[in-house]
Amino acid sequence: MKARRQHKILELIQQEIIETQEELAVNLRKCGFEVTQATVSRDIKELGLIKIPCENNHFKYAYPGEQTTQSTKDRLKRYFRDSVVSLAISENLLVIKTHPGEAQGVASAIDKIGWREIIGTVGGDDTILVVVKPKQVAETVMRRFEDLHRG
Repeated sequence: MKARRQHKILELIQQEIIETQEELAVNLRKCGFEVTQATVSRDIKELGLIKIPCENNHFKYAYPGEQTTQSTKDRLKRYFRDSVVSLAISENLLVIKTHPGEAQGVASAIDKIGWREIIGTVGGDDTILVVVKPKQVAETVMRRFEDLHRG
């Protein structure tokens, strides 16, 4: 029963936008599963589901591998628009200043975008160090970040 229910959960989150555990429970009940919110919560945890951005600044449940490159780009754009305060460059090092407490989220989004020129990021509280290689492309990466920051 549990395996069938969890399989159905994966089907449901792929077929429609489900934002809350209660929505998921309602959909499961419509499919004939008797569930409580606690059961749904455990299933979400066991399946390793995450919430990813979707249209209109909402979030939906998804399987971790389902997060698309587009949603990663959208997340990075949103972070740069909402969190980044300033950008600076020195040789192959880029420094990004954010609002307090937001640097690690922005650094994570930069890591997930997968730009080959970026070999690593270090995020503190309000500062991110981005290491670019080769040095000759640092200006190009900086322009990309500036474009994201402008929106």
